[in-house]
Amino acid sequence: MPVHDWTRVDAGLFHNFHQRWISALCDALNTGGLPPDYFALAEQRIRGPIPDVLTLKLSPGTEEPSNGSGGVAVATTPPRTRLTQRAEAKIYARRANRIAVRHRHGDIVAVIEIVSPGNKASQAAFRSFVEKSADFIEQGVHLLVIDLFPPGPRDPQGVHKAIWDEFQEEDFALPPDKPLILASYDAGEEQVAYVEPVAVGDVLPDMPIFLWPEHYVPAPLEATYQTTWNVFPAALKGLLER
Repeated sequence: MPVHDWTRVDAGLFHNFHQRWISALCDALNTGGLPPDYFALAEQRIRGPIPDVLTLKLSPGTEEPSNGSGGVAVATTPPRTRLTQRAEAKIYARRANRIAVRHRHGDIVAVIEIVSPGNKASQAAFRSFVEKSADFIEQGVHLLVIDLFPPGPRDPQGVHKAIWDEFQEEDFALPPDKPLILASYDAGEEQVAYVEPVAVGDVLPDMPIFLWPEHYVPAPLEATYQTTWNVFPAALKGLLER
């Protein structure tokens, strides 16, 4: 199911779709998408702002998995995204000060955020979203951001550019024909961004959700988007399909 133009409808309709998509992503991750001892929960309260989806590891401790349960290795199968950016200058700064974010049900390893119109409704709201996203990465929590809304006055080069500028300012321009953005962040000592621009009408690619630095599982964005669209009210589909 190709991506729809969500600017055609009001924010409330996307909010409804957004909530169902979060549930579909959690269901897909919890029914074989994640390794044993990992699980996904929707909108669980942690210190600070509330993310859309948390991916957690039940087992305590911080040792890297050694039994192959840590996902696909980047060295073996690199994520297939159009752009990869590395923030090498931050390595030594991050070694000096790292904060562990924990949750009562397990250790948080990754967060999925689906951008909504409200995240761009004001400068304060957008700044809060960018700071929250950067804070997760700084704390060593991997992040996947899904933005199906085109750039606006607060993010003229897209939300990824605004987030990445918190770590390393460099030239970045969205392709004119692909103004929407999917961005996955490996929050290891060398922070790495895997970025895939998309457009209305595109099939969503799977994007990596990092469980450990350089180890990820694919997020089934297209399959879960289609699952959510299938239960979207039929009376309203025409607003987006015509």
